[in-house]
Amino acid sequence: MKTIMKKSGDQETKWYVVDAEGKRLGRVAEKVARVLRGKNKPEFLYHQDLGDYVIILNAAKADLSGNKKNAKFYYRHSGYPGGLTMESYEKMVQRKPTFPLEHAIKGMLPKGPLGRELFRHVKVYAGADHPHTAQKPETLEI
Repeated sequence: MKTIMKKSGDQETKWYVVDAEGKRLGRVAEKVARVLRGKNKPEFLYHQDLGDYVIILNAAKADLSGNKKNAKFYYRHSGYPGGLTMESYEKMVQRKPTFPLEHAIKGMLPKGPLGRELFRHVKVYAGADHPHTAQKPETLEI
């Protein structure tokens, strides 16, 4: 048997569009991370960027189960003593509507240069409009 090694420039990339309205945030993030990584393709290689581009619409309307809208917190620290800031999911969606979904997807990608490059392939929008119609994206069902 031969191992098929593709170069990053040799593969053809597709564009997908996902509507996150009413869908669970974690499930959307997991499916999108798999497509970004290229795990849905038979020629997947863990050390190469063979994934596709994904456009996510209505990110602000993604759903959480249970009481997570009030109980889920995002933390950041200024680096100074006593500089910890907590923000609930509801307040974060009001302030930055796309952040929770971006944060979830970024956490599911590999750390390092490959993960940073893959994260550039996801475009997240709070509303239903996007400027990528020229790429003719296909609908990705979740």
